[in-house]
Amino acid sequence: MPVEEVLPESVQDEMLALTGEIAHNVVRLAVPLTSYLMGVAVGRGASPEEALRIVGGLLPEHDE
Repeated sequence: MPVEEVLPESVQDEMLALTGEIAHNVVRLAVPLTSYLMGVAVGRGASPEEALRIVGGLLPEHDE
């Protein structure tokens, strides 16, 4: 099964942006665990978009 069927390219881009945000503004070591937990959430029925929204909402606010 191609990855695009499971994780559309737009969601892949959002996930890469989110993990980059986590790596640079939280702690780099959190990226693998965060990615794994998003996968668990999706495996339990959450949509990839919902998992990204929830995790993104947990990020601390920062000045850009």
